[in-house]
Amino acid sequence: MYRSKFLVLVILVIWFVISFVTNIIGPLMPIVIETYKLSLTMAAFLPFSFFLAYGIASIPAGTLIERIGEKKAMLIAFSLNLLGSLALAIYPVYGVALFSLFTIGIGMAMLQVIINPLMRTVGGEDNYAFYSVLAQLIFGLGSFVSPFVFTFLTSDKFVNNQENGFIVFLNSLINLNQQWTILYWLFGVIFIAVFLLVFSINIPKVELKEDEKGGSLDTYLELIKDNKVIAFFIGIVAYVGTEQCLANWMSEFLKQYHGFDASTRGAEAVAWFWGLMSIGCLLGLLLLKILDSKTVLKGAAFLTLIALTAALFGSAEQSYYAFMISGFTISVMFSIIFSLALNSVTKHHGSFSGILCTGIFGGALLPLIVGTLGDYIGLRYALMVLYISIGYIMYLAFFAKPLISNKTIRSKKNIDG
Repeated sequence: MYRSKFLVLVILVIWFVISFVTNIIGPLMPIVIETYKLSLTMAAFLPFSFFLAYGIASIPAGTLIERIGEKKAMLIAFSLNLLGSLALAIYPVYGVALFSLFTIGIGMAMLQVIINPLMRTVGGEDNYAFYSVLAQLIFGLGSFVSPFVFTFLTSDKFVNNQENGFIVFLNSLINLNQQWTILYWLFGVIFIAVFLLVFSINIPKVELKEDEKGGSLDTYLELIKDNKVIAFFIGIVAYVGTEQCLANWMSEFLKQYHGFDASTRGAEAVAWFWGLMSIGCLLGLLLLKILDSKTVLKGAAFLTLIALTAALFGSAEQSYYAFMISGFTISVMFSIIFSLALNSVTKHHGSFSGILCTGIFGGALLPLIVGTLGDYIGLRYALMVLYISIGYIMYLAFFAKPLISNKTIRSKKNIDG
């Protein structure tokens, strides 16, 4: 098996870039709404465009990668990311923003399909669990850092700097006086750098394990006739929709209802939402060694309902901290739902994974529903839709019947005894 710590590092860098770019939408939402004078519905089409690309591209990307190889596919993905970033940086109008986010979304979907099995190949199967957790932490770090970069690049100190020639040059690139678009110039530079890095190195061919391969059309049709498959697919939709509603709407909520500045405290709330999610993932790993995964999922859903209630109906400070804490409470949900799903069927795990990944489309659907409702009943009451999505996750925690349960310290003792 081909192993390379350098390629592991490259993959971790790519995870950081994916997260750094993807999760900047939340801090930008209030700024974009103000810039383009958008309704909440129109604003919601921005994350909708991005996550629609995930729903469309995830399964076809797997087929393309098998045909042309990982390296060429990665270069195509970064080219799409670069195109989307430069389009918005050069001509920052609403229609171009939709095109930009959709294009970047396709590139990001391709990258995620590539780098998961690639990590197993270059890091080794025996290290895969460790590197997967490390990748989650790096992903969280990227999401944590990007709002602070956004705050710095839009601060008066940066905008009014006339002493540093490079900063003056960067500010000169901004079109239509939209300072936030400097982020997309930065993204463009990052994508060029990573493109050149990938172009210059050898990427091994990944031999997919049987349960990683996609199946035929008949296989997918067989799966979607299974009620368990549909139930877990909806579970992924519910989770990603919940995550993105919180991340994308919290800054606008704090601005509307509590008067918080979106470029500073709003962006800080989003940053800590992702930061606490990373910390929650670590704690979740420990809990899953002690408790059954269904029990952990029940607890996570219950605590999220409490955090959501405090965020929507608490005082300004309670709302501010509750939104951040919700990142911690939802942190284990995706991985548990995914593992419960795969452990509930006996075959076609690769195809099932593709169906579940398509459920990431929930990140497009639920924010759009919340935005549309928000125009009629207000954002506070529109976000109560999340009681339904979190409630559904709670339902899965009670009624899932995995064929294999996660191994805990207690179950290991029983086996040894």
